[in-house]
Formats: sequence, C-alpha cells, structure tokens
Amino acid sequence: MHAEIGRHEQGGAVDVSPREPVPEGGLDVTPRAWLPESPRSGKRTALYLQDDCLQHRFIRSKDTSGIVERPERLRAVKVGLSAAIAHAGVFSAKYIALGKNDAEGSTTGKIPSTEADTLAAALGRMKIGQAQDQQLWPSSVTFYRTAAKVDLLGHPAVKYVHGDVDGDVYLENLTAWARDSQDNIAKKGLEIPDGIPPLDLYLCPTSIDAIQGAIGAVCEAVDNVLTSDTHSPSEGGGRGCERAFVAIRPPGHHCGEDTPGGFCFVNNVVIGAAHAHLKHNIKRVVVLDIDLHHGNGTQSLVWQINEETYLKSLESEGSQINPPPTQDGLQIYYGSLHDILSYPCEDGKPHMVQAASTSIHGAHGQHVENIHLQQYDSSEHFWGALYPKYLSLIHRARDFLDRTGGPGDDVLVFISCGFDACEHEHPSMSRHGRRVPASFYHRFTRDTCCLADQYARGRLVSVLEGGYSDKALVSGAMAHVCGLVELEGEERDWVDEEWWNTENISKVTTHSSRKLSKPERVLRPSLPSPPEDWLSRTVEILATLDPKPTSSSASSRSSRVPSTVRTLRERKKDPRDGGSTAASGRVDTPSVIEGSSGGCSPAPESGTEQDSSTQRAASVTSASSGKKLPRVIHHVRPPAT
Repeated sequence: MHAEIGRHEQGGAVDVSPREPVPEGGLDVTPRAWLPESPRSGKRTALYLQDDCLQHRFIRSKDTSGIVERPERLRAVKVGLSAAIAHAGVFSAKYIALGKNDAEGSTTGKIPSTEADTLAAALGRMKIGQAQDQQLWPSSVTFYRTAAKVDLLGHPAVKYVHGDVDGDVYLENLTAWARDSQDNIAKKGLEIPDGIPPLDLYLCPTSIDAIQGAIGAVCEAVDNVLTSDTHSPSEGGGRGCERAFVAIRPPGHHCGEDTPGGFCFVNNVVIGAAHAHLKHNIKRVVVLDIDLHHGNGTQSLVWQINEETYLKSLESEGSQINPPPTQDGLQIYYGSLHDILSYPCEDGKPHMVQAASTSIHGAHGQHVENIHLQQYDSSEHFWGALYPKYLSLIHRARDFLDRTGGPGDDVLVFISCGFDACEHEHPSMSRHGRRVPASFYHRFTRDTCCLADQYARGRLVSVLEGGYSDKALVSGAMAHVCGLVELEGEERDWVDEEWWNTENISKVTTHSSRKLSKPERVLRPSLPSPPEDWLSRTVEILATLDPKPTSSSASSRSSRVPSTVRTLRERKKDPRDGGSTAASGRVDTPSVIEGSSGGCSPAPESGTEQDSSTQRAASVTSASSGKKLPRVIHHVRPPAT
C-alpha cells in the first residue's frame, strides 16, 4: 500500500500502444553545453518517499556527531523537493492565469487583476476539489509515500543481484547481523562482524526494514514507470508517470554482490534494473552515476551481468567474436562521473583506481565509461570547458543504445543520484575540490531526460545515493527535480537557476524548520504571488510530506491525512513479484494518503546538520565468500569554521 499526494492511477500492464517516431539526430553539444531539447509531450513525474528508510540508525553509541549517513538526510531532501514543487506551483498558477486571459481575448497579456479571477482560473484549470493541499503543485507531479517492501530472502531481483549459487549466504548473514546487532553491541561493543569495515557501516535491528523498504520503493517506481500509458488519453484514468525520483537510504552504489561498503548494504539501482528485466522484459539499461564517489559496487555487478549475457550470446551464436546486435539477456551501460581522489580510490589501490578509470565500449560485451571530476575556477570555466566533457557519459550511452538496437520498448534509464559533489557539500567530504555547481543537477537531469525521451519512451528512474550536508541535499534535490518536471502546456524552460543560490537555500532551510501556522493553511489565491510565496508554499508542501506518528494498534492499517473521500484498493500479488509484500492502491483525486508504516515508528527527523569526523575502513575479507576487499579510506572531517 502506498501513500499518494497528487493524482495517480496505476496501470496494470506494460503499455504496448503505438509510439510516435523517435526524433533523429545526435546529442550534439550546443554553445551553452546543453543537449538539444526533445519535443514536450506532458511527461509526468512521481516523487517517492519511504518512511521505513528512517529506521536505519546508528546505535553503537550515543555520540552520532561523526555519522554523516543519517536519517535526517531524507528531511533535507524533502525540503528540496518541496521547494522545487512550490516553484512549479507558482509558475503553473501564472501560466493558468495568463491562459485564461488569452482565452477571454485579452491583448494585454497581463495577469487577471482581481484575486477572485485568479483563484477561479487556477481552480478551474487545475480541476481542484476541496482538499487544501490540492492547489500547491501542478497536475504533472505526484508524490507517493509508499509502504512497499520486499522480502530480502525471497525477491527474485534481490536474489538475481546478491544471491549465490550455493545459497543466499550474504543475504542471510546480513539479516542475522541486523537482527543480532543490539545483542552484539552489548557483548562486544560492535555489531558489524569481523571482515566488514565497521567505520563506514553500521546496523540496528530495524535496518532490514529500511533496506527492504528502499528496495520496495525502487521496484514500485520501476513498475509505475514501465506500466505508464501516456498514449491512451481516452481511457481517462491511467495516469502513471514516465519519470520518478526515489528518496531512500541507505545508499547502494558501493555494494557489490556480497561486499558491503561505503554506507551501502545492497545495490538499489542494480536491483531495480534486475526487477525491470525479470518482470517487465527490459533488456537494455543505462545507469548514469553522478555521485562524488565511484560506484565500484555497481560497476562490478554490471560487469558480471554483461559478462554472463555476452558468454551466453557466444554460445548461442557458435562462439563468434562479436555479439549479435540484440540479445536475450540483460545488457547494462554504466557511466560514472566522480572524483578519482576520493573513496574508494583515496589510498591509491591500483585495482580500485584502474576500475574507476575504465573506458570500454563493446569489447567482451562490456559498456563502461568513467570520467573524473576536475576543479573549476569560474562558472564560465565549468559550463564552457568541463560540462561538455562530462556529457560524454550521455554520448557513450547513446552509442551503446545505437549498437544494441536503437530506441525501443526494452530500454530503461537510471540515475544513481548522489548530491555530494555539490558546491554546498561539507568541505571535509569534497576536500579535493572536485565539485559541481548546484545547477549541474538541473542541466544534467534535463539532458538525461532528453536521452530517455529519444531512446526509452521517456522512462527514467532516479535513485538517491550520497549527499550529506543539508545545503547540498536541499539545493541538489531542488535542482534535480526541477530538471525532471515538465509543466503541462509549457513549451519553454520554466526554471530559474537562482532559485537554489546560497541566499535562497538559507531562506528555505530556515523557513522549513518552523511549524506551519494556522493562518497559512487558509485557502488563498495563488496569484498575484508575493515575492516569497514560494517559501510559504514550500512549508505547506513539506507539512504533507513529513511522517506522521503511528501507534502500535494502527501500525498495520493505513492512516489518511487529511481525511478525504476516497478508497484504497489492494492489488493482487503478482506471481512474478516473488517476495514482494506490498500492496498498491489507487486514488482518483489529488489528495494525501498515508501508507502503512510496517509496524515501525519513524526515527526523529531534524533539519540540523551533523558535524562529520574522520572515518576509516581497514583491509577486510567478506564474511560470506572469503573475497578480498581493498583497504579504503572514507574520510569525513568536520567542516571548516
């Protein structure tokens, strides 16, 4: 069961209706280093929250000042999401009012003069009912508070990625480590077993709830994107989405088959790709990783999957040298933009540095591109000299898709979306000076959407990875979501990159930390908008996204906030889902519904940043298979004062 904040009806099957021809032409870099715009077609965006992800907490000691992968990260992300959608709501209201003016034959182009006209136009065009929150964002955006979970030991996609031919040793061990964590801390002061780096990994008894919830949210987003029917408007109800952002933790891109590390215990994105392959017959996946750190776990898993597919193709084709253009197995392109001087390469281990510098395209069935972040000294330097180089990640993805069959219904695009390369990240995290401006997350997202529009029917799933300071998370999430969202009927870019400048980030951080006062909840006209209207909208939206307290007696039921007239309908379990335990529901009105919390009370959230301290990981041996992991250093020092 999931919570929805906005419009949604989930389709029941993959859309196979006829598609418009994909526009021809390359992704050439323009003078502004942007990729050419694809025609606007009303793409819809879903934003996923999973409150169980708050249950992963550090319990080894009461001192959490050195813990940067913290539950409060999700609060900062929600502030960024709320601010982005608040700006979209302000812009949509202006567009609606101007549209009404034009429809009435006005030649002045001015916004309606009276508040009554403005409100009537907004309500009429947006088809808003009585719920207070319905006026806050455009119809092309839907929030979900999902309660989806998977069975870590039974879900096919999890077993596909982290299973073992001799049994699910790693998954069983991980479950036991979390279950026994409190007892082990009491007995020996440490819940992480020997052979696993204890200073960048931690567990608690409810960590498995967070991990299973994170995977469940990713798989639900994949299902929604791949069952979206954008080409049958006459059916009326099928709303779905083409783009999704999934705000979850713990992150995943450092985790290999059975090698946790760098805060990661399972690989959320690769599991999502496997789910798309096993359930929806997706055969080609693009993964673009923009975290500050190289996704060594993702690249390792991608290499294994591609190798298996390649070897099977050689066997079926009589051991020919080159694979056929299309194959039955899953093929994944992995492109990463990262700091080669940071974790997991910080201590210079040759095999880690070499892996993070690999560029291979087609040989042995592998499709990998790694680009190293560089320092920049001005905005002009970044956008004029560096950003065109970084776009090679997308150019190489396009080459991969062209070589393997071109545009098709079997293509899905993922973004491993870390915000720790942001200019607003703690200096201790980005201490080598390899950063990107916050606007990078807007422009790169837009350019990735262009790729998805051309090759994957617009279908794109973005999953949160790193990002540790509140300012980096707020600004990065705001810019990223502004890149994902399209406003209905709006042909030009509606985004102002000054929205996430330092002054505005400070404003929204301050305003989001206070409670919403009663007068602000009164239904008010959207136009004309006061200068700070987006701030009050942000606070209102955020109030609908924060988790609500649950009681033990109601933990197995869904609670609804606020009360509205609607019903939830459980979806029968799909046998292809394997261990999935979540039911999905539909609503027909843009409203707020709380999903089941799975019996766990959310951890307290806070907008206060935690200072970070040095964290080191020693040479380890995987407890499950004896695999050697490199000695790595994941420094996190306190920010300069």
